[in-house]
This record gives sequence, structure tokens and C-alpha cells, in this order.
Amino acid sequence: MKILVTAKRVEDPESKIKVKPDGSGIVQEGLKYKINPFDEIGVEEGLRLVAKHQGEVVVVSIGGKEVQEQLRHALAMGAHRAVWVNHTGPLDQFGIAALLQKVTEKEKPDLVILGKQSIDDDQNQVGQYLAEFLDWGQATFASKVESMESEQEKNKVPAVTLTADGKAVRVIREVDNGLATLECQLPAVVTTDLRLNTPRYASLPGIMKAKSKPIEELTPEKLGVDVTPKIQIVKLASPPARKAGIKVPDVATLVDKLRNEAKVV
Repeated sequence: MKILVTAKRVEDPESKIKVKPDGSGIVQEGLKYKINPFDEIGVEEGLRLVAKHQGEVVVVSIGGKEVQEQLRHALAMGAHRAVWVNHTGPLDQFGIAALLQKVTEKEKPDLVILGKQSIDDDQNQVGQYLAEFLDWGQATFASKVESMESEQEKNKVPAVTLTADGKAVRVIREVDNGLATLECQLPAVVTTDLRLNTPRYASLPGIMKAKSKPIEELTPEKLGVDVTPKIQIVKLASPPARKAGIKVPDVATLVDKLRNEAKVV
């Protein structure tokens, strides 16, 4: 089978994010970047699926030349090749999904896997838009690994499974009152949650091999997509600073403050 997986470049969550004084964006100097953790889980799941069923994993990222770092990371994990949509301007979720739609139509994969959201804007929209644009079934928030005999075995088996006839994909997802199992006919779109798997580390041989794996460059113009944003970010602002905590002499004072000041009891 052929699996297309996204690999978005995001700010390292360990970095300290500062908003520019004019509110036009964040200060990028000194920031570290990495592959979106949800997407990295998607890459791992794709690799497990092709290890079991044969095929290839193709990773795709949208951005300037710097996103090749994240593509090389996915290739070092074991992905077979990469697609780079070269675009440095602003994008909204509609534009991203439209670009991924054209890449999907070009690659013709059996399955598209995306992280359920990116940790920079937390929109959780692109996977759903993409499924709608393609008119494919979708299974969002894949998060459950079936119990295995051992932890070592669990780390090799894909949690997203195919049906016996290989024509559908089965996903277990978390819902408010428990778990739900979804089955979608292939081709389909799946988005991954944090508990789906633990991504592998890129080995030294994998890193060396990644240097020679192909990255195909595309542009919105080549794909015939107008990426003019329909949504504009007017201004960013830092959250208000948290007030310093206080110490209380005894439990009675704590209860009094919780009841009369915080009004939570």
C-alpha cells in the first residue's frame, strides 16, 4: 500500500515563545524547530503499516526551504521519499488542505495520515477539510493500541489496521464516553492522537540514507491552487501574566480564601 503522511515544521514546545511588540507575529530569532509531534506519530504509524503490508511512505510538507529539515527527519525514520511544496507566504487551513488535495491526487495513495492538529496553532481542521475535498471517508483522533502480549510486540504492530480483505481501514478513537471503532473504505484520511504510538528514533544509518532519498519540489502554482488566505490574523497577544502564589498559615485560612476569594468551594 501507499501512504501519504504530513510533516509540518513547528516551534519546539520547549522553546520560550515571545510575541513581537506590534503583535504581528512571534519572535523567531533563537527558536528551535521540529516536526509536529502529532505528524511524527503519523509517520511512525505509516511505517508500521507498510512494514506489515508492504508498500511505501511518502511524506509531504509545505513551507520554505527550511522544512526540508523536517522532511529529512521523516526520511531518516524510514520514509521512502518526500514532497516539498515550496511556499513562504501566509496560509490558512483551507489553503493547506487544498494543496494537500492536489498532492494526494497526484500521488494517489491508499491512505493519508495527518496529525490531528499542529502544536503551533492547534486548529484541528486540515484533516477534515482534506477528506471533504477528496470525498473520502475519515477517521479522526486515532488513539488506541490494541493490547499485545508484550511491550516489545506492541511497539512493532500498527494500531491503525486493515480489514481482512485489505479494502478498509479500522481505527479506534477516544470519545467523551469511552472508545469508538470506525471503519472506512480505502482510500481514506486518518488523523492521529498522542496515545497512538511512540515514534522511533532516527538511527545513524537512517540519517545517512536520508541524505540521498529524493525530495520532489512543487509549488502552489504548479499544483494550480490559489492559496490567498480567506482568514487573516489581525493581532497576536501574550496571555496575561499569572499572579504569584501565596502561603497560608493553616487549613482554615486556605478554605476561607477558596470559598470567599476564589469562590471555588
